[in-house]
Amino acid sequence: MKLQSSYIYLRDLHFHAYHGVEPQERKVGNDYLLSLRLQYPIDAAMLSDNVLDTVNYADVYRIAEQEMQVPSNLLERVAYRMADRIFRRFAFVEAVDIQLTKLNPPMGTNQGGAGVEVHLINDKT
Repeated sequence: MKLQSSYIYLRDLHFHAYHGVEPQERKVGNDYLLSLRLQYPIDAAMLSDNVLDTVNYADVYRIAEQEMQVPSNLLERVAYRMADRIFRRFAFVEAVDIQLTKLNPPMGTNQGGAGVEVHLINDKT
C-alpha cells in the first residue's frame, strides 16, 4: 500500500470575534465559521498509533482560537496568521486550506455569509 495524500481537518468551528473595517464590527463583533484542512504525510502515525507522529487537532484548534482573538481589518490577514503559525509549529505540514466565513457581514443581508478561502503551501517542506 502506498499513501498518496493525507489530511487532518477541523470543520465548522464557531467563534465570536472582532474583525472588520467598520467601527461597529470592532465594537460588537460578529460570528464566524472556520474550517481548516492540513496536508501532511500521516504514514508514520498510521503505523505507530502515537500522537507524537501526527498533527494534534487540539494544538491546531488552540492556534486558530488564539488568532481569532486578535482583531484584524481583513479575514485574509487572519487566515495568513493561522497558516503561518501552523507551518512554524508543524514544519512537516505541506499545505493548509482555510475557509473563514463572517456569518452576518454588514452588507444589508442577514443570511449566508462572506469570507475567504485560501490554499497555502509550505515552501519549506
